[in-house]
Amino acid sequence: MSASFESAKELREVMDAVFSMMDSDAEMGPKLRDADTPQQFEFSDFDVVVNIRAAGEGEDGNLHWEWSEDVDWKPKVRMTMSSEVANRYFQGKENVAMAVARRRIKTGGDMKAALDLIPITKPIYAQYREYLEREKPHLLV
Repeated sequence: MSASFESAKELREVMDAVFSMMDSDAEMGPKLRDADTPQQFEFSDFDVVVNIRAAGEGEDGNLHWEWSEDVDWKPKVRMTMSSEVANRYFQGKENVAMAVARRRIKTGGDMKAALDLIPITKPIYAQYREYLEREKPHLLV
């Protein structure tokens, strides 16, 4: 069963919620900040790009993200995928290694650094599913 975002606006709204959950989580947030692995996600079906990095000194929170390719930092990891693959991934329903092997996720940069983040971000799966159950049930898979 496929679960699709209705628009680029909805994709951004939902991904902002995901990044906010990771940013504010007492365990995930500081670990992601300390990992300091700038990432770029491109959602190919909506031609939308978000760049994420650790929050810098003087910035609130643990993470900082911008919905733009034009940022003043260089991503260490680049991932291109459809919004459907991203939705499955954040629900814990997409195996990253298998998705990369099958080209559902195209990668660039330091994949080891990206894979090192997976254990840190695992708690997002349940949080994201709870969010979808409350706010966006049509996206549940």
